[in-house]
Amino acid sequence: MEHVLRLLSTLALKGAMNRLAGDYQVAAKLRIDADFAPTIGLLKRLRGGEPADVVILTQEGLDELATEGAVAAASKVDLARSYVGIAVKAGSGHPDIATEPALRKTLLASRSVAYSQIGASGIFFADLIKRLGIAGEINARATITSGFTAERLITGEADLAVQQISELKQVAGIEIVGPIPYELQTPAVFSAGRMAASKQPAQADAFLSYLASKDVAPVLRESGLEP
Repeated sequence: MEHVLRLLSTLALKGAMNRLAGDYQVAAKLRIDADFAPTIGLLKRLRGGEPADVVILTQEGLDELATEGAVAAASKVDLARSYVGIAVKAGSGHPDIATEPALRKTLLASRSVAYSQIGASGIFFADLIKRLGIAGEINARATITSGFTAERLITGEADLAVQQISELKQVAGIEIVGPIPYELQTPAVFSAGRMAASKQPAQADAFLSYLASKDVAPVLRESGLEP
């Protein structure tokens, strides 16, 4: 009988996981059934009883599940750091976002900024524009969405997209301008763990060991993450 490992992962790891899971499935002779969504959505689904063997969430989200006993605390591994960046449609000019004043000016000059409603990047950005004192102006014409914000550049709904750089990289036809100035953001940390109710803990732990190994670091970097 074919072994199937159920993986629920935050969107920020989608690019890396699609590659890593493909390689791992062949070596481990099992199938990885993966689904991707923002951490807040995944937490709701998991608390609602959706089964999974391995989960990849923000560090805070995984810690919550471990405290609740849903994730085996001893299985937790930190995988990668991720920064929030800004993208434009391919072929568009790259605006100046190198400093806080330049970023503020660029955001105010935009027709519409696409950002996530429930993802970690969206929560960060909503707080950032409040700190910059421009939340009212930006939100009056923002494109607040779910999934990959850069898709709104392709449809023409927005001229700037804000999200984790690893998520921006998932959309073809866009160009990443760069990260929001590092001094304005704290990187998100994404962590993985085994669900306590997993029916195949040995396979789940073996997959987690693989994800935490040095072999996966180049794939994480290529997808826009810092191991």
